[in-house]
Amino acid sequence: LRGEVRADVCVVGAGITGVSCALELARAGRKVALLESRQVGWGASGRNGGQLLFGYSTADLAKPAKQAGVSEKALFQMTRDAIDLVRRHVRESQIECDLQNGHMLTAVRPRHTRELRETVRKMSDEYDYPVRFLDMMETREIIASRRFIAALLDENSAHLHPLKYVLGLADAAKKHGALFYENTTVENFAERNNRVEISTPDGKVFCDQLALACNAYLGELAPAARARIMPVGTFIGATRPLGEVGEKLIANNACVCDMNFVLDYFRMTADRRLLYGGRVSYSNREPRDLRAAIRRRVAATFPQAAGAELEYAWGGSVAITQNRFVNLSREGARVYCAQGFSGHGLALSGFAGKVIADAIRGDAEKFDILAKVRHRPFPGGKHLRAPLLVLGMLYYRLRDLL
Repeated sequence: LRGEVRADVCVVGAGITGVSCALELARAGRKVALLESRQVGWGASGRNGGQLLFGYSTADLAKPAKQAGVSEKALFQMTRDAIDLVRRHVRESQIECDLQNGHMLTAVRPRHTRELRETVRKMSDEYDYPVRFLDMMETREIIASRRFIAALLDENSAHLHPLKYVLGLADAAKKHGALFYENTTVENFAERNNRVEISTPDGKVFCDQLALACNAYLGELAPAARARIMPVGTFIGATRPLGEVGEKLIANNACVCDMNFVLDYFRMTADRRLLYGGRVSYSNREPRDLRAAIRRRVAATFPQAAGAELEYAWGGSVAITQNRFVNLSREGARVYCAQGFSGHGLALSGFAGKVIADAIRGDAEKFDILAKVRHRPFPGGKHLRAPLLVLGMLYYRLRDLL
């Protein structure tokens, strides 16, 4: 951005949240300026594992539902709506992003099996969401690994190529008139005279409403919001195309994640690579030998693919909240913010973008419901909160091993 721009709405962050928000507003005839410090999809939106899943990162919705003043089923329904929104975007904007149905949540400990049975019961009886329990034999008929002893099969969730998806959303938003400014870092913003002024190194945007959609890359732009999230590192690798070996790893071509707190997740890509992720870093530091770390995880799950070359490996940051529930907030009279998707961002981020767009257009019902869920700042302040989180996560990592 160079010079001054006047817009109805300015969106900061060109990930799925920001681009979805821009698309919805531009379709409604609003003049939208979107600012991105890197490129569209540069953050987690373009580099995630591609799993489009039901639910939130927390399985216990009782407290968020009570705070929001709605039923647990109503909160869960929003995640179903989030998946449906992705499908609608893909269909209406004709986005080629390798969308494939199917997800499996897998047990690696006996206690996981008990938890899976209860989850299946709750999904069916309380949330009216169709899932199926698979015993060990059924699970291993689908996933060619001895690590897994049971599974939940969800045929409504899906997986896709995330960068293709967010770029497709951006193309659609541009066609409806949204203005995109990449390589444009927002230095600060201020509300003055019933409008918002956003400053960048070489320009300014003057607008009526501002949407912050930066998530883990918010920095110090909104300190109060920043205190409610913690950026953590997550890492992914992709093998070379595996051909016939790859065809046999996941018979139904679903995406898969296990039930450990520090979980592994994987899927086959459209060109038959095994994409394998997990082992988050709560210190946000990349492992010393990332490829070797991922190769060990691949070999532990699929010995038959242990010799496959890991052609790509990468990492990046996602934002978690203390309660693992998405954080929507107002950071000023005219400033909206969405963040903290805690690993469920592929579905929830686009939904959050639409919810903000609806609120800007005058329908704030869903935004206000989600904004009622309370979020505490991470303890320890700016310098100690990451070390304290690392210590806290050691408990859960040890629990995974038992």
